[in-house]
Amino acid sequence: MQERNKSDLEQTRDYYWENGFMVFTEAYHLKRGHCCNSGCRHCPYGYNKDTSTRKKRATMSWSGGKDSALALYTVQLSQEFEIVSLHTMIDESTRRVGLHGIHETLIEKQAEHIGIPLKKIYLTGAENQERYSACMLNFYNECADQAIEVVIFGDIFLEDLRDYRINLLKPSKLSGLFPLWKVDSKIIVNDFLEKGFKTTICAADASLFTEHQVGNVFDKNFLEMLSPHIDPCGENGEFHTFVYDGPLFKLPVRITKGKIVKKTYSYYRENSNAVLEKVNSTFWFQDFHLIV
Repeated sequence: MQERNKSDLEQTRDYYWENGFMVFTEAYHLKRGHCCNSGCRHCPYGYNKDTSTRKKRATMSWSGGKDSALALYTVQLSQEFEIVSLHTMIDESTRRVGLHGIHETLIEKQAEHIGIPLKKIYLTGAENQERYSACMLNFYNECADQAIEVVIFGDIFLEDLRDYRINLLKPSKLSGLFPLWKVDSKIIVNDFLEKGFKTTICAADASLFTEHQVGNVFDKNFLEMLSPHIDPCGENGEFHTFVYDGPLFKLPVRITKGKIVKKTYSYYRENSNAVLEKVNSTFWFQDFHLIV
């Protein structure tokens, strides 16, 4: 390389030599900002030279629960996207997924056994909506810089939540994909169980469930005991789950039960005037530990 080009092209970062040929790295392709449609070895834009097609790169919003698992599996089966990462928001002080109460080590093990890299987003002040939004905006900008175009969500029917997510995506020009959107909750849970997924209740609203119901397996028996006003998917926040096995996983995540704790926490919900308001709820949380 000529001396004058070193500032524009850096060996090891932008390229390396192989059998006398210069091979561009993914970092270089991202720096260039577009696909050349040549089928480059480290192309980050999902181009397939054999079919002259390009798969959009996507990241999955991952809670560790059943809806995100089924949404991810649905997209995988479509083979329309290159899923480059899972991403999870984690409370920096507790190292747990907020509404689920699952420790980050279990989320890491899920990602390892699924075989997709995990991006952890740490949130300080978990009850601060502005900080949450700022964290996600920053993450989405990073995604755009990495040629990611699509963010996958497991939401089912909460219009205000979907609108909130889409508005957060707009500044980075990413698109939201909702594979389960408007599918009947009963169809979703039946499909989930029939596909062989295995999950357990990790958190439940204390006004709707007893202490002894958390930590139970999510199965047909659990669904049969639900009162009619509880959504089978828990889409209104009635309960949350942790998936430990199923067609996504190369190996099951082996867990054992720890303590059950009762905690009151705050979150934000849009009221009838379309204004986000702070709401307090009391939940049972089942702690789990990895079996090593």
